[in-house]
Amino acid sequence: MIEDLEQLVSSAVTEVMTTMMSFKVQPTKEAINFSTGEGHLASAVGFIGKTTGVVYLYASNRFARLMTSRLLGLEDAEIEGDEMVNDAMGEMANMVVGHIKSRLVDRGMACVLTIPSIVRGSNFSIEPVSSAERRVYFFNCDQDRLGVEVMLKHS
Repeated sequence: MIEDLEQLVSSAVTEVMTTMMSFKVQPTKEAINFSTGEGHLASAVGFIGKTTGVVYLYASNRFARLMTSRLLGLEDAEIEGDEMVNDAMGEMANMVVGHIKSRLVDRGMACVLTIPSIVRGSNFSIEPVSSAERRVYFFNCDQDRLGVEVMLKHS
């Protein structure tokens, strides 16, 4: 569907995480185990056009707070509840998917973005419908881990 999807995702994640939050980012093949009972969240933004899909960013609640802190220039104690973290993680998903969208548009694959959404829990999985193509990528961000799941359907 998108031949160099892994490179597009890696470039987008690296750009956002290094530029906006000063993380050292390294792609890894080592999967993240989110069924440990630790709370985590998934922020998602979709895109609709010639190719339609959704991109999920997965992080532990602790790492999401750290990313929020860095993105907003706040100390952890200044972060006021889940709403602030949800907004920051939604914006992160917007930035990552916006980067990917820009590259798709450059290739003649016009699309528009959906509004961000957040899913929180301690043991959940998001599954595609049978007609969707699913790809999952993982990144080491300093001492933390970020998962990125892309589900695509050609229109």
